[in-house]
Amino acid sequence: MWAIVKKEFKSYFLSPIGYIYIGVFLLTCSIFFYLDIFVKLSTDFPYMFRSAVTILTFIVPLITMRMFSEERKNGTEQLLLTSPRSITQVVLGKFIAAALVVLVSVLLTLIYFGILSYFGEPQLSKSLIAILGFALLSIAYVSFGMFASSLTENQVVSAVITIAVFVLLWFLPSFSSIFIDFSLMEAFFESFYLGTISIKNLVLLVSFTALFVVFTIMVLQRRKSVK
Repeated sequence: MWAIVKKEFKSYFLSPIGYIYIGVFLLTCSIFFYLDIFVKLSTDFPYMFRSAVTILTFIVPLITMRMFSEERKNGTEQLLLTSPRSITQVVLGKFIAAALVVLVSVLLTLIYFGILSYFGEPQLSKSLIAILGFALLSIAYVSFGMFASSLTENQVVSAVITIAVFVLLWFLPSFSSIFIDFSLMEAFFESFYLGTISIKNLVLLVSFTALFVVFTIMVLQRRKSVK
């Protein structure tokens, strides 16, 4: 499995995708850092994520839309399905590689914390918890994006499905309070953004991630049995 992780992770940086993702992410974070923190002379580092979290909806598909769609389109999916490695290893390998890319981008936000520390005294514990929550939210988005990619051979369709579902999850709580307990955004803002770790919200983010990793495995297992 780790050979798959290494291969997939390198592929993100042998092509422009990894650089584009990290570049767009850091560019938007820089804008929000300047507008929400620097201009307002605030030392509340998590406040930057209040705006940056919405960007995940539109940039995570950059790294997930090709994960399995490209394999189907290029006709190499059959090689994956018949390889000595299990479907579970293949899915986990691809998932971990994509998760590492988003984690690299999240860790780079520490640059802004360093800048803020130079000019003020931000709360370290609150900032680290916000970064943890943002990382978990990013990885949860990756899991669904991977699942969407396993459903179609068209990368654009995969990206559209991913964005549409993210937007839907974003707005559902505004239609009914029933959906608040299942909203990833609410899970982030209810606790991590405020500098506290809620077991309920932690379980929600981790469970969402695990669920769609399992769904992806099931989709590929079914496709393998059909073929």
